[in-house]
Amino acid sequence: MLRIAVPNKGSLSEPAVDMLREAGYRQRRDSRELVLPDPDNDVEFFFLRPRDVAVYVGAGTVDVGITGRDLLIDSASSAVEHLPLGFARSTFRFAGTAGRLTDARQIAGLRVATSYAELVGAYLRERDIEPAAVVRLDGAVESAIRLGVADVIADVVETGSTLRAAGLEVFGEPILRSEAVLVRRADVDQPAGLDILTRRLQGVLTAREYVLMDYDVPLELVDRAVAITPGLESPTVSPLHNGQWAAVRAMVPRNQTNRVMDALYDVGARAILVTSILACRI
Repeated sequence: MLRIAVPNKGSLSEPAVDMLREAGYRQRRDSRELVLPDPDNDVEFFFLRPRDVAVYVGAGTVDVGITGRDLLIDSASSAVEHLPLGFARSTFRFAGTAGRLTDARQIAGLRVATSYAELVGAYLRERDIEPAAVVRLDGAVESAIRLGVADVIADVVETGSTLRAAGLEVFGEPILRSEAVLVRRADVDQPAGLDILTRRLQGVLTAREYVLMDYDVPLELVDRAVAITPGLESPTVSPLHNGQWAAVRAMVPRNQTNRVMDALYDVGARAILVTSILACRI
């Protein structure tokens, strides 16, 4: 039975549960449940603190788990990224007093406050930058500079409005672009059932990213039309009974649907139908 760790709270929890449910797995109805067997799918779910997921996977207590790329790196465990999951995206940046710093190398000799000390420390070591100290703080770090705890902070940045309100600005390149990931142990064979879980999650990702588009087009315009809708591998083209038209079916990126429909109408396609899909990459 495959043992899967799932975040029990925070921004990772609900999207992770939704994705697993879309993939056909049973999910808990009571947030107080810590262990949930799913015998029909030969898996067992363990609901853990997001920061602990990579630690348990690395220790072999569970086989795989869902966590953030940032939490995985910060855990310094032997777990590794297996599959990016496309939600809970975030960007880590350095920030300091407005107008003071422009490059990460200027951090040498300064104090850095962050909730992700291992992640930030590893980033600085890789670039041979030696800060005076990396100060671990739990929770918000925006006040660390004003309160004299640090000279620089490293934190998740979305719009930057919170930093600006504190008189800070980002500088240097992003430390990390994070998102939710499925993780597994690095030093063991792939556990039984992981291939099925991976395939199902990839199917959910594909279904979220693509729609299925069907349309009719004159035979002499097929090449122009399929250039607009190349699909994942290749579109399906079938001749219609009258011998003058073809029916085309292709998967199209969801966020490009309207643009693609406009382009198809321009080349003479008709009867365009768009449907959501549940896809499985084989």
